[in-house]
Amino acid sequence: MIRWALRWIPRPWLIRLSAPLRALAPLLYAGSKYTDPIDGRSYRRFLPYGYGGAIRPEVLAPGTHSLERHRLLWLYLQRYSTFFTQPGELLHIAPEQCFYHRFKALPHLKVLTGDIESPLADLHFDLHHIPLEDHRFDVVLCNHVLEHVTDDAQCLSELYRVMKPGAQALIVTPNWTHACAYGDPTHQWPPMSEWYPLYLLKAWRDANAPHTGYTCDFDYTTGGSWDPWLEVKNM
Repeated sequence: MIRWALRWIPRPWLIRLSAPLRALAPLLYAGSKYTDPIDGRSYRRFLPYGYGGAIRPEVLAPGTHSLERHRLLWLYLQRYSTFFTQPGELLHIAPEQCFYHRFKALPHLKVLTGDIESPLADLHFDLHHIPLEDHRFDVVLCNHVLEHVTDDAQCLSELYRVMKPGAQALIVTPNWTHACAYGDPTHQWPPMSEWYPLYLLKAWRDANAPHTGYTCDFDYTTGGSWDPWLEVKNM
């Protein structure tokens, strides 16, 4: 059923249809094997998820419809950032169902969501050309998007442009060492490696790679050195 739905139902409609399923699923799958940190509920099993022939068993949390990457990001935001305490304005690119209402409900954050087609987006636009003013946002969240765009340098320049000086960008992509970086035909080449963040830093770029098309200037922290506890599969 899940394989059929992912193959034949357009993604915007999947998002709309999933709301009643999220309400019923915690009752149908209640248990103690897995705990989803996003809603704090425990389940006897997680649901399968994936596209094409890459359906993965027990990865989708029934209540939030979160995947491993969403639960990992939630724990990072809770334990290693000021996301849940620092006032400001957030630009959330390609908003996820598991985060959308929870972020919108945060009293200290003003949230604007953007996507090319998602019904969860406040604004619909192409990330290569963000129709918003310069230096507006305190935080930008862009989770598993840049691997799909045709010109990541242009998209990063646009994200950098709409950020205030000193703002924080939370950008997550698949790492080149993981099979997921290669298995999705919508991913662009090459996949991101540990070297990638260096190209986003102007001082390093000027000294080592002045030929690139990047114009942003991000200080960076890579996730490759996260606490091993965060790398547990189903948290």
